[in-house]
Amino acid sequence: MQSSDQLKRSLGLPFVIVLVAGNIIGSGVYKKVAPMAAELHSPGWVLICWVLGGIISLMGALSNAEVAGLLAGTGGEYVYYKKIYNKFFAFLFGWSLFTIIQTAAISSLAYVFAESLNSIIALPDVLPQWASVSIGGVFHPFTDLNVKLTAIVLIVLLTWINSAGIKAGAGFSTALIILILAGILLIIVFGFASPHSSISSVFDLKTTDGSTVTFSAVFTAMLAAFWAYQGWASTGFVGGEIKNVNRNLPLGIAIGVLIVIVIYLLVNTAYLSLLPVQSLEQIHDAGNKIAAVEAVRVFGGNTGVLLISLLICVTTLGCTNATILVSCRPYFAMAREGVFFKSVAKLNKAQVPGNSLMYQCVWAILLIFSGTFDQLTDMIIFAVFIYYGATTLGVFILRKKMPNAHRPYKVWGYPVVPGIVILFCAALFINTIIARPREAVIGMVLMLTGVPLYWWFQQKRKGEGEIE
Repeated sequence: MQSSDQLKRSLGLPFVIVLVAGNIIGSGVYKKVAPMAAELHSPGWVLICWVLGGIISLMGALSNAEVAGLLAGTGGEYVYYKKIYNKFFAFLFGWSLFTIIQTAAISSLAYVFAESLNSIIALPDVLPQWASVSIGGVFHPFTDLNVKLTAIVLIVLLTWINSAGIKAGAGFSTALIILILAGILLIIVFGFASPHSSISSVFDLKTTDGSTVTFSAVFTAMLAAFWAYQGWASTGFVGGEIKNVNRNLPLGIAIGVLIVIVIYLLVNTAYLSLLPVQSLEQIHDAGNKIAAVEAVRVFGGNTGVLLISLLICVTTLGCTNATILVSCRPYFAMAREGVFFKSVAKLNKAQVPGNSLMYQCVWAILLIFSGTFDQLTDMIIFAVFIYYGATTLGVFILRKKMPNAHRPYKVWGYPVVPGIVILFCAALFINTIIARPREAVIGMVLMLTGVPLYWWFQQKRKGEGEIE
């Protein structure tokens, strides 16, 4: 009989694939083609960058899958890093998840949902006279307060749903991902079938302004694609609740990422066949338009615009739900080891980390009021790729430390594939410091606030006699 304080292994391979896809498919599939077009000025190169971004993401996922298959457990990379590196590095990762990576993702996705809902049903203004209030001229907590309050309601509601049990949360994600995939499939089918579609033009590598596509431009465009691919690694956080985890986790990650790559290539080909690069550049310059909405407008008119706006709402709803579901698990694992707030280690009556969900909810709500969602996006990618590189480096370390251990899955193309991922993560880290120094500094500061906290938690454990 399973102990009442242990997580239940109730998720099979289909649920793992759903969680992978649900964590990835968010706002990026609808929005990121426009900034990529503005950077590259060529439909063919935009599609190439989607392919390259997908390949790097798949390489990272395959490398992650070897580590996940060997060290699977609730907490994802937090569990892996304790065995690959040490407890301190694992804690910094978990603290980074809490301070920015996962909670900021929840906040940003909920905000996009609220914006999309506002475009369908005009939300009434709330305290418009406070909109200009700022903190140090950087944070504007009351700007678009109607949208922010809607995002907060969504976060609270989804937190409550997931506190009812992981089956409830995963089942909700399954229903949403089916609806999302059906909607995207309709865009692909009707987009390709439209008389306004010009599929042959999609593969044109010439730039509209006659410029040469540089490595820097390709790299910058891929950063936009990476936001759309971001999220696959989060599935490892629920390793303790997956049946036959050493097989189903790496297999589910690989299958889920492959499915998303195919979907992204098809739907972005549809966008590019309906909208010339010049139109996508104008959409990007406008700042308040979504490429998918304008593409559907070409063949669907106002009715199509309404439907795609609803689909965006559903997509961001599903991705927010999946992110909330998986993200609270590392904090639970940390708390059980005495390196997070003790109450987070408790399971509720539904055998899920209810207090961890609550802490996560509160911090995500505070981030909503920061009003710096573009900065948060850049900081998320900056932080995430530090740890993607660390996990991939773990493939080499574990091959040396545990050469005879049973590996349900070994990364294809070793050592070239994981080597490419590590080099790419290092390049992105350096590029972000050069191109986005403010976001890089803020991201590092948020992550490093965990250093004194780790010391505090350790001292507290010593005081309670938990450390020998």
